[in-house]
Amino acid sequence: MSKETVFSNARIVLEDDILSGSILIRDGKIADISGGNSVAGEDFEGDYIIPGLVELHTDHLEGHYQPRPGIRWNKTAAIQAHDAQIVTSGITTVFDCLRMGADEDGGFEHGEMREMADAIQSAETEGRLRAEHLIHLRCEVSADNVLEHFADFENDRHVRLVSLMDHAPGQRQFQTMDQYIFYYQKKRGLSDEAFARFVAKRQAESARNSTPHRNAIAKVCAERGITVASHDDATLSHVDEAIDNGVRLAEFPTSFDAARASHGHGMSVLMGAPNIVRGKSHSGNIAARDLAEMGVLDVLSSDYVPLSLLHAPFILADEVESISLPKAIAMVTSTPARTVSLDDRGRIAAGLRADLVRVHRSHGVPVTRSVWRQGRRVA
Repeated sequence: MSKETVFSNARIVLEDDILSGSILIRDGKIADISGGNSVAGEDFEGDYIIPGLVELHTDHLEGHYQPRPGIRWNKTAAIQAHDAQIVTSGITTVFDCLRMGADEDGGFEHGEMREMADAIQSAETEGRLRAEHLIHLRCEVSADNVLEHFADFENDRHVRLVSLMDHAPGQRQFQTMDQYIFYYQKKRGLSDEAFARFVAKRQAESARNSTPHRNAIAKVCAERGITVASHDDATLSHVDEAIDNGVRLAEFPTSFDAARASHGHGMSVLMGAPNIVRGKSHSGNIAARDLAEMGVLDVLSSDYVPLSLLHAPFILADEVESISLPKAIAMVTSTPARTVSLDDRGRIAAGLRADLVRVHRSHGVPVTRSVWRQGRRVA
C-alpha cells in the first residue's frame, strides 16, 4: 500500500519561482505540487519548503574526529555527532571530505581515512545516519604518499567527488608568503631557519609530485565516472590545467580571472558559505559576494560551519539585487546535485526524491523546523 503525506500552506521554493501551495509525497518521492491553500495535511503556516541541501565540501567531520591536536575520537561517535549537526542545518546529502596525502608535519596516517570511510558505511548500514553520506577525497597532489592513500578507495562506490589540491608555498591559496607565514610559521612556532627548511621541502615536493599525481588521479576518476574538482585556482594556466584534467567543479578560486574563466568554460564555481556570512574570506582571498554580483558564483559549501549553508542563500537574496531567493537556493541544492550527477534530488519537482526542509524566516538567521529525507522525517 502506498504511503502518502501532504504538506500544505507552504511557500514552495522552486528553481525559478516561489509558489504558495501544497506538496503531495508518495512512497518517498514528490508526487504532485499544487498552488492555493489547502486544509489537508500538515499546515506549514506560510513557512518555506526548500529542497534538502546538497553539501559538496565540508571539513566538519574532521573536527569531530580530531577535536584537539593529537586527539582521535571514537569514529562512530564522531560520525553521529557530525550527522546530527548536518541534518539540523537542512543538509540531506553530504560529501564527507577525507584527506589523502600526509607527512610527519600533518594529516592522517595511511589507512586512517579508509577506516573512517568504513565506519561511515557501517553507520549507514546500522541505521545510525539521517543524511545520506557520500565521500569527497581531498588529494594533496604534492604529497609523496597521496597515490598510496588514494589506492585505498579504488573500489569504493561511495566516492563521487575528488579534489586536486596543492598547498605548497607560492601556489594557489598561498600565493604570498604573508599568508603562508601566518598558517605555518606562526601557528607552529617555527624559527626563521626551521621555517625556511619547511618551505624548501614543500616547494621541492610540489615541483616533483604535483603534475604526475594530478594527472594520474584525474585519469582514474575519468575511468570511474567520478567528478573532479580543482582547488584554489589562481591563474589562467591553472584553469587550463583543470580543463585538461576534466574538472567540473572549481573550488575556492583565489582570483577573479580564474573564477570568470572557470565559469566561462562550464565549470561550477564553488565558494564557502562562511565567506558570504562573514563578508570576506578567512584566508584573505577574494570575497564570494563579489563573485555573486559578477554572476560567476554557482555553488556554496558550508566548509567548516554547517548552518552557513542555509544562512548564506538568504543573505545573497537580501543583499544582491540580481539574485532571487530561488536562484540563491539553487546554489545549495540543484546546481551542486547536477555537478556531481545526482539527478534524483536538489529540486522540488514531481518524480524526484522527497528530500525537503521546512524553513521559518522572518528576518536574520533562518530556522530549520523539520527535515525529510526520501519522505521520512529525520529532524
